[in-house]
Amino acid sequence: MIKNGDTEGGADNTGGRMTNDSAGGMPDGMKMVCCGTAAYPGRLNIIPDKPETLYYIGALPEDIPTVGIVGARLCSHYGRTQAFEFGRALASRGIQVVSGMAIGIDCYAQEGALSAGGRTFSVLGSGADVCYPKSNYTAYREIIRHGGVMSEEKPGTPPLARNFPKRNRMISALSDILIVVEAREKSGSLITVDFALEQGKTVFAVPGRVGDSLSDGCNYLIAQGAGIAYSPEAVLFELESLKRTKNSEKSTGNSEPCENEDLPVKKRRTDLPPVRKSVRNPEADPGLSKEARCLYKFISRDPMTLDGLLAASGLEPSEAAPALLELMMSDYIEEIARHSYVKK
Repeated sequence: MIKNGDTEGGADNTGGRMTNDSAGGMPDGMKMVCCGTAAYPGRLNIIPDKPETLYYIGALPEDIPTVGIVGARLCSHYGRTQAFEFGRALASRGIQVVSGMAIGIDCYAQEGALSAGGRTFSVLGSGADVCYPKSNYTAYREIIRHGGVMSEEKPGTPPLARNFPKRNRMISALSDILIVVEAREKSGSLITVDFALEQGKTVFAVPGRVGDSLSDGCNYLIAQGAGIAYSPEAVLFELESLKRTKNSEKSTGNSEPCENEDLPVKKRRTDLPPVRKSVRNPEADPGLSKEARCLYKFISRDPMTLDGLLAASGLEPSEAAPALLELMMSDYIEEIARHSYVKK
């Protein structure tokens, strides 16, 4: 089973070549920038073996607050929702979102950023002119329009497995904060975390349910001291804190990193913003029928079938059908498969 950022170079190593280089030069629309030039992203200078040449289509990230979002390729509905929401919420506040455009968490986070009209960037484990996986073609084109795709691999390079750990070190280097959304205990996403820690970056993890294998990696990171990504506001708060620290170091002339090699992933904070609570309460919504309010009590983030809802609520099918439609039309729930429902 392929895991994000670990062994993503699958059987289809040709990728999806998106541009034309028949003239023998670089593909149409591609640019290159060399290490040591003004256009080269300064954040990549912290990498010991930084790319000598960077190939890109679209634009390169600006030197503004940036968050990397990575996670499981085969994610749950919960993971998909969280990745999209973090990407959307951060991008809507002017934060750049960086990821790897892999199927799963990566792509959902970048789609969230795009939905907010924000800027998002993909670091690829193939040539920047190779869309991998091919199914992400639409996202690939939109990311180029609203940000850019980049790679240290030469144009036309297929998505080989050995390229993805190198890709991961660039994602973390370009980010001020790295967020992990769903990761198994031995997920490739944890490779990105290792790079982030070596680079002195702050790591956050989205908490998951105990016993859920897709959340084992995230819960482990939290146990080790990672920041708890309980809301986008928590990440925004940390970005502001990092900004204040950076400004303070500039004003005092002290930009040397602290000797904190033995510290956990991130010090626990006590001055965090409060947990954001939804102001929407379907059970108190006067616009909903009593049947809809009754059904909502039995719907959670885990998929619930129609049969299960009927058994739990005691409603007749003729009562449940319009109630479910009410909840969907009011944007309280979503039908993720035929007769299978989850809370939004």
